[in-house]
Amino acid sequence: MSQQNSNSSINNIPVSEVYWTLVAKADKKFSKIRDLPYYQRNRYDTYFYKVFKVYTQLWKFQQENRQKLVEAGLKRWEIGDIASRIGQLYFGQYMRTSEASYLSESYIFYEAVLTREYFKDGMFQDVNLSNKQLRFLARFMTVCLVLNRHDMVFQLVNQLKMLLDECKRAFQETDFKEWKLVVQEIVKFRKAYPAFMNIRPLRYSVVLDLHPDCLPQVVEAKRKLRLRDALLCSYHPNEVKYSELTLDTFRMLQCLEWEPSGSFYQTGGVPPSGVGTGIGQNGAPGPSRVNYSQDISDPTLPPNPRKSILYHPSVTNYLAVLATNCEELPHDGVLLLYLSAAGSSQNSFSSPSHGAGRSFMSRVGDSEASSTSSLNFEFEIANPTSAKGNCLSEQSSCLYIGSRSSGGLNGIYPCDLLPFTRRPLFLVIDSDISKSFMALSGSEKGESVAMLLSPAMSLPIPTVDSARQPSGSSFTSFLTIPLQAFILMLGFTGSDVDMDMYDKADKLFSSSLNEWGLLLAASDNLNPVWAQTLGDPFLRRLILRFIFCRTVLALYAPTFNRTEFLPECIPSLPDAFLPTSDTCQRIVLQLADIFGATSKFNFSEETTILSDSRSQEN
Repeated sequence: MSQQNSNSSINNIPVSEVYWTLVAKADKKFSKIRDLPYYQRNRYDTYFYKVFKVYTQLWKFQQENRQKLVEAGLKRWEIGDIASRIGQLYFGQYMRTSEASYLSESYIFYEAVLTREYFKDGMFQDVNLSNKQLRFLARFMTVCLVLNRHDMVFQLVNQLKMLLDECKRAFQETDFKEWKLVVQEIVKFRKAYPAFMNIRPLRYSVVLDLHPDCLPQVVEAKRKLRLRDALLCSYHPNEVKYSELTLDTFRMLQCLEWEPSGSFYQTGGVPPSGVGTGIGQNGAPGPSRVNYSQDISDPTLPPNPRKSILYHPSVTNYLAVLATNCEELPHDGVLLLYLSAAGSSQNSFSSPSHGAGRSFMSRVGDSEASSTSSLNFEFEIANPTSAKGNCLSEQSSCLYIGSRSSGGLNGIYPCDLLPFTRRPLFLVIDSDISKSFMALSGSEKGESVAMLLSPAMSLPIPTVDSARQPSGSSFTSFLTIPLQAFILMLGFTGSDVDMDMYDKADKLFSSSLNEWGLLLAASDNLNPVWAQTLGDPFLRRLILRFIFCRTVLALYAPTFNRTEFLPECIPSLPDAFLPTSDTCQRIVLQLADIFGATSKFNFSEETTILSDSRSQEN
């Protein structure tokens, strides 16, 4: 009887009162989760599910009682506010877990808010409502960027510009300077990303790349580790970025994920008009939602590696995230650290004392690099610990992940990473002082570190258009968009590239790297550090692209015979993958030949003769 009385009393509560109680509850939980960090995922999983449960109840309740709520004074923008927050929750959870399904759900809710124009009514009478629409468009652009929905980004940029102009006229006393900066950021970001960069997805595509089940295995490997987590951090003054997503971290983020099965090719990166709206006329999920979600996920693929992206963190914050990621790393996991930042060093890297590992030593003579027809590199094995005393001291080189004005408070020193070498680390350093991190080799606390280290100097890319926006780091470009980086290095722009030539080069490049992967896996002298990571599709691809990058820069005439332009890897890879080998030179020669640019490189006579004899046979 008491239960019946309780139910009848609940039923007597006005619908609007139940609704606003749910809204207040949802707002309270949302405020708690909104500012939670994108790390310590295990700790905050329960928070997400609690807040999402409340918003699910709220969304369902307003759908079932829409007419009564409208009669009670519910505004359209309030419905849009709920949908927008749900989209924000989904995107936040994607950032915490890297699960593609959360990203697609975020897009679905955001696009529904856009197409149904929830914030339109009364927007220019209420500055708060206008700001809601501006914030919504800015957040939606981030989702579209990560999803590579470039046509939608273009549409949103135009809407943001028009809305901003209208707001300035309607609210002349309000300062919209910060929104002007947002527009400038997204415009620069898009300009720095030429159209032909989108021909091939940055994500790992089983349509174009080897399926993980087909990767060659290193028989001698004692362990088979997998990339489970990554910490991505990039900071350069005036670098191209949107919000807290820099161009370099944006590329690395996508490079470490699976491309949704077939979606890039079915939609060209943008869904057809009306597809993916996800909400029908009555506010319920529409039929297109299922199709879009199916297109986004591929149950045959492993989950994406989790990623933490930090922009301009304090060093203590960076180390706290790193410590947490190490703590949560599975027993078979590798943690990738990507650091792109300017450095400070008291030492000159032209000194042989910094040539740890296998270094290029020039012995070509006085002839000009551009006129040299063959390579005559000699290799010198330097003592990996020779620079350790300096590099691991507090007064040595550091990477600035924030303003230099704060000194060491924003500097990451090689010794800062030592405590975390108790777990397997895969280090990618893109900096002018990257080679100072060689000092970690031999000082690890348990696990040998795999390192891919950028050149000390940036690649001199020909300036075809003086007004062209910077395109991010050339080293990171070679690791994430290697063929496009090669084409840009030759002086081409997107409009210059013939698509038939590009397709031919892309097929050659893919098949050649697959061949390298087979040879590398079968090498008798492959260091265990590389052997245990080569079976992971993402790390394997980075290693092979590094070999390509090093070979290209070693052969390229403007950087030929100049060690400051050459990247390094620690430990050393087998000699068969040095730039002097025919295995490596042949692919660069063939690619350069496709674009009519062989004269821009200095190949060995043996490789040139071999290439000529093969062309005559064909």
